Amino acid sequence: MTQVVFENARIFDGYSADCAEGMSVLIENGTIREVSDRPIKADGAQRINVAGKTLMPGLIDCHIHAYFSDLNAKVVDGRDAPYRTAHAVKKLGHALDCGFTTVRDIGGGDFPLAAAVADGLIRGPRFFYAGKVLSMTGGHVDYRTPTEQHHTHGYCSCGSMNWGGVVVDGVDACIKAAREELRRGAHCIKITASGGVMSPSDPMWMNQFREDEIRAIVNEAVERRTYVSAHCHPVSAIRRSVEFGVRCIEHATLIDAETAGWVAERGAYVVPTMSVIFVSMEVGAKLGMAADSIVKLKVAADAAIQGLQYMRDAGVKLGYGTDLLGSTYDQQCREFEFRSEVFTPLEMLRQATSMGAEILMQDGKLGCVTPGAHADLIVVDGDPLKDIGLLAADGRKLDAIMRAGEIVKNRLD
Repeated sequence: MTQVVFENARIFDGYSADCAEGMSVLIENGTIREVSDRPIKADGAQRINVAGKTLMPGLIDCHIHAYFSDLNAKVVDGRDAPYRTAHAVKKLGHALDCGFTTVRDIGGGDFPLAAAVADGLIRGPRFFYAGKVLSMTGGHVDYRTPTEQHHTHGYCSCGSMNWGGVVVDGVDACIKAAREELRRGAHCIKITASGGVMSPSDPMWMNQFREDEIRAIVNEAVERRTYVSAHCHPVSAIRRSVEFGVRCIEHATLIDAETAGWVAERGAYVVPTMSVIFVSMEVGAKLGMAADSIVKLKVAADAAIQGLQYMRDAGVKLGYGTDLLGSTYDQQCREFEFRSEVFTPLEMLRQATSMGAEILMQDGKLGCVTPGAHADLIVVDGDPLKDIGLLAADGRKLDAIMRAGEIVKNRLD
């Protein structure tokens, strides 16, 4: 039996701004067994003196794409699986070093990568994945350019599948694709419900999929006791997705105040992604981003921060997401920097811990410091409730990182 005791800790539990001091936490076989304001007796346990620093849940990034090795999705497709996997190894290792003990790959991630992480072949965070994104013909994950004419129907044909998505049209095809991704172990289903920045043939304002198609996909997820998440930029796509049963909205970049209130009333979740917008604005042209994508990116950038303010004012349930592509994955911690224009440190800490766990349907197991939860923990050299920049320092201000009870970093001995 492996036991670790963290002693003399200030604890942020994932929820409360009132951080108890002088606390002890017992870890046993990968699980938090006890949280106490008194010394914990555990003969033979490894003891780590937190010395008044902050012990808190490991961070959760609810929007990554581990295989997305370039800003051009077609380039990613052409590089094939070995290159994409090598990229994923570096990206996931960097995320863990930054204190992200859980990630949700919301497009492209698969069972082999999840198994490699779980079996210790790849050093990385706990890995949830949505499998291939479902897109209609000409939708956001149909990466063919307007000049390409071929299209062969059928789930496994080269014309309707790429590394990140599958192109489906009609209720029957949507049902089959959703079932196939769930069969492959997907933790949820992702659809593209609007146009996007990186796709070559659809404007951002475009609504995608019919009502019957979205409802059919949602039904398949519900029957599997999971949920659908939808890529959405404009208000129209956000509203119809939530109305049709989608549980989580990705991006919501162009949301307005009225729609934010409407989403909050219905209890849907939103994962904004400021990093991909503002980092791509900084380096996208240099890294080869297409000119039309840069034009669309500017539209997103002009509205993004105001959209955060609308959602904060309305009380929308928000998760932490980054969506960084290609070599920009090393900017993952800057999401705290961008969000700090609107949110307090406590709000951001909740977004990156307990709210992320809710989105993953893992509340009480992840994103918290409580008995029975997974022992995914970080020790911060300081108080992130006063200085969120401690978490935006690419792991340099983290003295310890624990994932599933395994100590992956320890500067406290």
